[in-house]
Amino acid sequence: MSGDAERPGVAAIQERYGTRAQVSESFGEVTVDVQAGDWIDLLESARSGGYEFFDWLTAVDDPPDGFSIVAHVFDPRSRGHLLLRTRVPREDPRLPSAVGVFRGADWHERETFEMFGVIFEGHPNLVPLLLPEGFEGFPLRKDFVLAARVAKAWPGAKEPGESDHGSPSRRKTLPPGVPADWGRDG
Repeated sequence: MSGDAERPGVAAIQERYGTRAQVSESFGEVTVDVQAGDWIDLLESARSGGYEFFDWLTAVDDPPDGFSIVAHVFDPRSRGHLLLRTRVPREDPRLPSAVGVFRGADWHERETFEMFGVIFEGHPNLVPLLLPEGFEGFPLRKDFVLAARVAKAWPGAKEPGESDHGSPSRRKTLPPGVPADWGRDG
């Protein structure tokens, strides 16, 4: 991979993990993928390699298997960016908390827990952050059905110019992600 000599932290990560880490580069961005068991060690290695600025952490829902957890860190001296990724299974989405390595991960892990249901073990205060009390479900999962799509008519339910009177209309369609039996009257 080109450019690793300019990024000493990346070379150290490649040397440390060998085949246990997959290092790739796309559009000038270096990405390191590891197993969940190496997650905290990878974050520590990146930090000790100069990537001291924690930018963000989130999840990506990748059905049916699970979630990718992605963190972005930055090296202010070399101005290098690094994406760190791991995967957790959908059945038991758990990962050790990164707060002990990067204090800035606190808010991001809380948001990812609330929106995707990923449990960050060892997090000092893993409680809901944004949604109202009593909210059920994980709204950023791809299988989450948005109630607003059921309660309000979807613009795609009728073709432009069609009305409820006159000639028969085309088949009515439901918005994407809404089960066929939702919102139907008897």
